[in-house]
Amino acid sequence: MANYDLITILGPTASGKTPLAAALAYKLDTEIISGDSRQVYRRMDLGTGKDLADYTVNGTRIPYHLIDIVEPGYKYNVFEYQRDFLAAYEEIKQKEKLPVLCGGTGMYLESVLKGYRLLPVPENLGLRASLADRSLEELTQMLAAYKTLHNSTDVDTVKRAIRAIEIEEYYRQQPPEYREFPQLDSLIIGVDIDREFRREKISRRLKQRLDDGMVDEVKALMECGIAADDLIYYGLEYKYLTLYAIGQLSYNEMFHQLEIAIHQFAKRQMTWFRGMERRGFTIHWLDARQSTDEKVQKIMELLDTKN
Repeated sequence: MANYDLITILGPTASGKTPLAAALAYKLDTEIISGDSRQVYRRMDLGTGKDLADYTVNGTRIPYHLIDIVEPGYKYNVFEYQRDFLAAYEEIKQKEKLPVLCGGTGMYLESVLKGYRLLPVPENLGLRASLADRSLEELTQMLAAYKTLHNSTDVDTVKRAIRAIEIEEYYRQQPPEYREFPQLDSLIIGVDIDREFRREKISRRLKQRLDDGMVDEVKALMECGIAADDLIYYGLEYKYLTLYAIGQLSYNEMFHQLEIAIHQFAKRQMTWFRGMERRGFTIHWLDARQSTDEKVQKIMELLDTKN
């Protein structure tokens, strides 16, 4: 086990990766680092699917990192994630423990597993002003001129598209002096969930979160002063629930459009993970239908076979 720097557990939404990571962390007496781009936000719980109860295993609370670390409305980015990941990683390693990285945001996971060297990109007010009247379609075409659009969440809203163009323009004009980032050797575990089972779990989970008060969560954020546009920026649940809260969608329209969007998002997640394999990562896939104990046992076997 000491030959690995960390264990990574990835999978699409509703695949059961968090309960697996918690069970594994319990087995190894270690801690979890989240690899989710939206769970960093405080008070955005149901909409981001934090499922914090999953971090309690046999009465033991598993320590976790990079959840609830910034306020809603803030535009957290990959550079900040790298910085915060490294701080959490080093904290856990100082305890002589093997960190478990768990999440579904492919860009965040890959940024630390491959050691991308990034710099923070400042706001370009002039560029933003020049793009302010562009349509989403026009912005998408502009962004496509900079890069291949692997991640369609970049063009989910006008704000996202403008920020993505801002980042690409910054790097085009000013090639960054890359900072050092350690090369980490990770055992990567993927939770493979078949399409129909995934769709069933996503729909059931969405209904449960709505029953648990997800609409009220969004309304409370707006009452605290978070602008509707800022919530829409976060996409998926926050986009459609906000549109419902401000009267632009009926409840049924919100539910059906959001359900479709989450199914599409899960598909994009799997596309990213398959792309990681093409980019040289070895992912050991485990069947989501296996019991948690069976999956943990398989991971322990993989750890023991490391040369």
